Amino acid sequence: MNYLTKPKIRQLNVVQQDIYEGTPVFIVQDSWQLIQARIPQVLGPLVMLCNGRREIAEIKTALATEYGLDFSPEDITHWVSQLDNAYLVEGEQFEQAKRQFISQFRGAPYRQPFLAGRSYPAEPAALTKLLRDYLGQIPPAQMASPHSRAIFSPHIDYQRGGPIYAQVWASAAQAVSQAELIIMFATDHKGDVGTLTLTPQNYASPLGVMPTDQTLVNHLAEAIGTGAAFADELNHINEHSIELALVWLQHVRQGKPCPFVPILCGSFYPYLTGQADIKQQTAFTAMLDLLREEMGRRHTLIVASGDLAHLGPAFDEPPLDETAYQQMKFDDKVLLDKLCQGQADDFFAFMQAGQYKRNVCGLSPFYFALKLLGQSQGQVRGYDRCIADNHNSSFVSVAGLVFE
Repeated sequence: MNYLTKPKIRQLNVVQQDIYEGTPVFIVQDSWQLIQARIPQVLGPLVMLCNGRREIAEIKTALATEYGLDFSPEDITHWVSQLDNAYLVEGEQFEQAKRQFISQFRGAPYRQPFLAGRSYPAEPAALTKLLRDYLGQIPPAQMASPHSRAIFSPHIDYQRGGPIYAQVWASAAQAVSQAELIIMFATDHKGDVGTLTLTPQNYASPLGVMPTDQTLVNHLAEAIGTGAAFADELNHINEHSIELALVWLQHVRQGKPCPFVPILCGSFYPYLTGQADIKQQTAFTAMLDLLREEMGRRHTLIVASGDLAHLGPAFDEPPLDETAYQQMKFDDKVLLDKLCQGQADDFFAFMQAGQYKRNVCGLSPFYFALKLLGQSQGQVRGYDRCIADNHNSSFVSVAGLVFE
């Protein structure tokens, strides 16, 4: 069956409404911000109905009954074709464009720092000053052991989380400087369930280039399945969870490169709700086994980039009053105590028992890091609750941890 028989529009974000040649339009982008297009606003209902479950005749009927719009089958087919030509429909044309995007991404000398000049300074001296200013705001760092094996870092923006970044990265400075291999697990905010998304591309920031260990990445891809490992590689283009931790990693290492393995981790939701069994995910086991073997060859630092709870209207939850705000802190302490025990399966069971409902977006990176560490003990190096709306009713909690 031709994919246009039951067309499915890709996930799009409306970034602006405008008038183009006298016609009201939506300006839309895909999640990677690689494709941008204008869609006449009158086609809004048509776009929403193209969900991959309706044929053209069914779309025509739904347009008439639900929206009072009289589109002929020929009109619908025409507009679907135009959307397809703009790479907005899932199918052959988009897949061809996606392959070209991946080729361009890999062909560059490194992944461009997406947030430089947006969320933090793009000029190296200004960025270095910003990080030093955050370090100057915190008490003298309680230094962790130079043999520390893992850091759990926030990935919230520096404007809100800067002091927490400073506390954890300053504390682990010796271990960071001595690492011969860095494995970073980071939340994939666009990732599907259970995905492990790799890239052989180097990562860069205004502070320099961190060379991705391409040999190890390719071995990992073979272990978990090359198709799955690189299916969503373009998520690396504008995912902030690796980039914001990487800047601090480079600052602490004073620009000294180190082989690096960036791994974006998808949602665990079905495993937490009992719809799927995490122990049956052979790709997870294959990845961890290979990484443990590699850790036996080189002094390795594990970095897990993730935030804690997301509560309030900004996250489709009730607003936090003073009681709920204090409860958030209490629940976070229990969560941090569980993480510090260093037992991945206990942490997962704890989250599965109901804590996942607090929208802990670092859950999968934390789990993989603990699994890779084995027996370990963590210490909290900073905690905060950051405002997430204009009404002081939504909050994101963040923390830094160091594991020996």
